[in-house]
Order: sequence, then C-alpha cells, then structure tokens
Amino acid sequence: MRRFLEIFKPAPFAPEIGDATVVAKDYRSWRFRILYSMFFGYALFYFTRKSLSLAMPGLTLDLGFSKAELGFLGSILAITYGFSKFFSGILSDRSSPRYFMAFGLMITGVINIIFGMSSSLIVFSLLWGLNGWFQGFGWPACSRMLVQWYSKSERGSWWSTWNVCHNVGAFSIAIVAGYCVQNFGWRSGMYIPGLICILGGFLLINRLRDCPQAVGLPAIDKYRNDEDTSSSKSTTSSQQSTWETLTQSVFNNKYLWLLGIAYFFVYFARTAMNDWTPLYLIETRGYSIIGANTTATFFEAGGFLGNLCAGWASDRLFGAKRGPVNVLFSLGVVFSLILFSMVPVGSSLGESICLAMVGFCIFGPQMLIGVAAVEVAEKHAIATSSGFVCCISYLGAACAGYPLGLIIQELGWSGHFTTMIGASVLAVLFLLPLWGIKERPVTAQA
Repeated sequence: MRRFLEIFKPAPFAPEIGDATVVAKDYRSWRFRILYSMFFGYALFYFTRKSLSLAMPGLTLDLGFSKAELGFLGSILAITYGFSKFFSGILSDRSSPRYFMAFGLMITGVINIIFGMSSSLIVFSLLWGLNGWFQGFGWPACSRMLVQWYSKSERGSWWSTWNVCHNVGAFSIAIVAGYCVQNFGWRSGMYIPGLICILGGFLLINRLRDCPQAVGLPAIDKYRNDEDTSSSKSTTSSQQSTWETLTQSVFNNKYLWLLGIAYFFVYFARTAMNDWTPLYLIETRGYSIIGANTTATFFEAGGFLGNLCAGWASDRLFGAKRGPVNVLFSLGVVFSLILFSMVPVGSSLGESICLAMVGFCIFGPQMLIGVAAVEVAEKHAIATSSGFVCCISYLGAACAGYPLGLIIQELGWSGHFTTMIGASVLAVLFLLPLWGIKERPVTAQA
C-alpha cells in the first residue's frame, strides 16, 4: 500500500538546466505538450460523465426505469462531483497532478464498464456516485498544472484555450456514444467510452509532468521574468496542515468567497440553459425534439468562442485582470437572456443567435472565475482554492434542477427567465468588488 501511495507523491526537482537556449527550446516543447495532454485528458472525462445521458433511452426501454429514477442518478453525480472537486483539490495540492488526473480518468472508465454490466438501480446509484467522485480528480490537477506551466501575464489565453475542451468533450461523446448506442445497444455506450478513458489515462502518465522543475527547467515566473506575487508570497506553505490551509488560506480569503458565490449564480444560469432550453423550445415555440436539440447546440458554439475571447481580452486588454471581463461578460448574460425571452415565436434565426450570445457571454465568467480563484490563492493552496469555489458552483448547478423545475411548474417559463436573469444580476453584483483585483495581497482576510 505504501508503494502504491508513493506514486502520488509530487515529482522531485531535477537539476536545473543552465543553457538558456536549451531552456527556451524545452519550455516551448513542454508547454505545448502539457496543453494538448490536459486538453485531451479533460475532454475524455466528458466521455464517462455524459455517457449516461445517451444511454437513458435504452435504460428506459430495456430495464423500465422511469424519468424520476434516471434523474436521481444525475442528481447523485452532481452532488458527489461537486464535493469531490473540493476534497480532491485538497488531495491534489499534496499529490502529483500527473498521476492524480490519470488515476481519476482510469477509474471513471472502469466504473462505466461495470455500469454497463449491471441492471440494478441500487448498483447504478452506487456506481454513478463513485463516478462523480472520481470525475472531480480532473479539474484540480489541471488547475495546478496551468499555474505551474503558464505565467500570470499569459495565463488567461492559455487557460481559455484549454477550457474549450469542455465543449469539444461534450460534442465528441455525443458522436462516439451515440453511434455505439444506436448500433450496438446502450451497454456499448458505456463500454467503449470507459475503455477509451482507461487507455487515455495511460497516455496522460506518459505525456504529463508535474511542473517545470521536475524536468530541469526554472520556475515559470523566473523564466518569464513575471513574478506571480499572488501565489508566491506564502512563507509557511510547506508547514501548514490541511486544516490550517483550509482555515488560513481558503476560508479566510474574502476574494474566494466572492468568486464562489458569483460562481454559484453563473453555474445556475449555465446549467439551466443546458438542461431546460430544449424543453422550452418544444413546449413554447413548436420545435420537434431533433430541432430543439439541434438549435440548443448554438449555446455550446457561442461558448466555444466566448471562452477564447474572454481569456484573450483579460490578458491583452486588461493587463491580466480577470475582474473587468467577468463583470462585462456577466452583464452580457443579463441582456442576452432578456433578448432571448423577447424573440418572437417562429424566428428560428433570432433564437439561434440569442442562444449563441448567451453561450458566448456565460462561458466567459465560467472559465475566468476559475482562473481568478487560483490567482488570488496562495501557491500551496491552488487546487484546494479551485476546488472550494467549484464546490460552491455545483450547488448552483444542483439548484438549476429540481428547485428550478418547481418554479417552472408553478410560474411557467416566464418564471424560468425571471429567475435566470435575477441570478445573472446577482453574479454581476458579487463580481463588481473584484474589478480591480489582480492578485491577493498577503494581508487580505475575510
């Protein structure tokens, strides 16, 4: 057991390379390698997270599960996934992100395969809860590597480039699992994504490295002459216990609380758009099932562009300040939701454009709040801080399910839009105090 746990120890630092030419060449090579490996790896997490959605019709036909029972499985994953992001963040700060991420991906693959072999709701619930837990191993590991390999002045652009893996993964699983389910049954839609993720885990072990120092390169801030004071001023990081890290470096950081609460409302609106838009289009605008789902993809398409533009703008236009872009994009969410609710029935072009606008705006803060969280955190608590705000965000995602469903049931779709717009306004209000914050001062406390 001890030898097994040794794998998860952070990699030791290698002797630093002295030749500046070699350092520059190796940095270019490693940074590209780390980016595409994280991109590919995190996109694969969607293969074992969204596989159930495509298997649902088969579960209903073959096993007779009701929509409530299937919805229960989705709720279990959301809850365990949200809490896992927090607790796995604590573990990730004390582990090798390379092995931590790969291990989580492989275990989710195994769980999907076992799920495909099962037929009991109780077993499904247990497995899908475990899947949600190990899904949480991906984000904290990526957060750490994005901080270790890319400096503050450029991080927004690099992070946004990586972040579109969300959209790529969600799109790709629909093709892969959809083909499997259609041609070979719902169980194959669990087997094939699971096998792909197990193989992907081994690829991550081969491709990823914990930090530049592990391969003999200088720290990123030293290499770029871009001292990241927001994450380097801690003097007691290596001496802090887990509880001290939580109380002193996370719970006592007022910026993380503001970001976390704003994230709650951003994820509420994002999840509401993802989950309820097709039904809204069918019930109020006369769309077919295929037409509604096709039109809803404009939300993801807009999000792809919004991710890239938000990161670029924060680096190039606002000098690596994330606050202004978060506020402006969140205001864009408010106005684009108002426009979407006012589009005349029958205007499919207007609906598609508005959906793309909402996606463009909402995926900006969805990505940049995560960047801001690691930049106002202390260096020894990067993954813990990221996991903390992400845990709060998934509470918002959970509220976009059953609670929002009750609002729609009692108040209709007008209540749906009013609630989403109100949540977006609250996100703006909690992000406003962070407009000028570029890093966390050492003395900042709640």
